[in-house]
Amino acid sequence: MDWKDALNALKESGAVPVDNTPEPAEETIMIKDSVQRDPLHVITDRKGRKGKTATIIEGFTGPDEKLEELAKTLKQRLGTGGSTRDGEILIQGDRKADIISMLKSMGYRTKG
Repeated sequence: MDWKDALNALKESGAVPVDNTPEPAEETIMIKDSVQRDPLHVITDRKGRKGKTATIIEGFTGPDEKLEELAKTLKQRLGTGGSTRDGEILIQGDRKADIISMLKSMGYRTKG
């Protein structure tokens, strides 16, 4: 008898309560906070970056923790670097179209 059979026997006898919680579904990334009402502006910029292009997301309203969480998610899904500063998210490279589609899939409204 292996441990699975022993556990099932204990559950059937009532010695161990049966866990009826459903299996967790595949986690969807939904970071949108109810505070964000205005659309996010997605722009590309090269000024002050020695000719390198960066994509900037402006207009985020909400706590800094949510901003950093959104930036982390975008950076991981894009496989690129970036930072947050003064309510803006800076993503390295010209990834405007990718970012707009990701933000829309997360439930954010965008302008760009």
